[in-house]
Amino acid sequence: MPAINIDIEKPRYDQNTFIGRAKHFFLTTNPLNIFATSRQLEDAKSLVTKYRLKHPLPPGTTEDDLWRAKILYDSAFHPDTGEKMFLLGRMSAQVPMNMLITGGLLAFYNTTSGVLFWQWFNQSFNAMVNYTNRSGDATFTGKQVASSYVFATTAAVTTALSLNRLCRNAPPLVGRLTPLAACAAANCVNIPLMRAQELTNGTPVFDAERNRLGNSKRAARTGIAQVCFSRISMAVPGMTLTPVLMDYLEKRGVLKRYPWINLPVQTAFCGVVLIFTTPLACAFFKQKAQIAYRKLEPELKEQLDKKFGDHPPEYVYYNKGL
Repeated sequence: MPAINIDIEKPRYDQNTFIGRAKHFFLTTNPLNIFATSRQLEDAKSLVTKYRLKHPLPPGTTEDDLWRAKILYDSAFHPDTGEKMFLLGRMSAQVPMNMLITGGLLAFYNTTSGVLFWQWFNQSFNAMVNYTNRSGDATFTGKQVASSYVFATTAAVTTALSLNRLCRNAPPLVGRLTPLAACAAANCVNIPLMRAQELTNGTPVFDAERNRLGNSKRAARTGIAQVCFSRISMAVPGMTLTPVLMDYLEKRGVLKRYPWINLPVQTAFCGVVLIFTTPLACAFFKQKAQIAYRKLEPELKEQLDKKFGDHPPEYVYYNKGL
């Protein structure tokens, strides 16, 4: 059997194209990955580590075996710290969790108790995901986590209840869209607050060989803005198409005849949509993002100019998070 010779440090598919990134995220966000056992994850990590260290691989290991191990490894271990991520914080848990949450948000959008519970549940989940998928080796105090959680939940609930009141006399379809606005507002609060340390101290930046060069606040701002955009884009199709479907069923009298189908239909439809929108939204931007060397903040650039002299790199790289 010929020796395996692949670049395991990069995803299998070209990350410079949207299609390549989409293929990568379809694999890493695959909901089936959450069913991998601890033994399977450790075996995948062991195989990837052995290959990285140029140690002999188990007899019969093929290139496809190695790629499968890398995909499983990427789905469960943090790209910067190498730590195993909490199960529900992994991107492979996004589809089943958001399917449940979005269905609940849309099914109970017009009751105060429903808005309070589902927006609280959504922001609790979002806070956990944002913390799990933070960039670099950032650490957080309990106060930072709590403030992010409280502010985001308050923003979501306030937005949802205010829009419900404003749309009280609007067509039902308009009212069904209020959860989307609430979630968008909350994401714009939750993500920056949960990653406030990066905005304050910068996110780690590296050269092409993964040598750490320092921390950049400008890279952190760009990465966080991209994550906010992707998260909102991930939710838009399900939270707009589902209300259209339910409005159609309501006008046809289906919901009146079978009121019990409200939550299961919305949840199932959201799940189908999220299977596609989750990886596609993640693929909008490279996870291994880059920023032009000349655009780094002056103090960091001044330090690096001493290191590189007249031959600085064109770009530096960082993990934008997910």
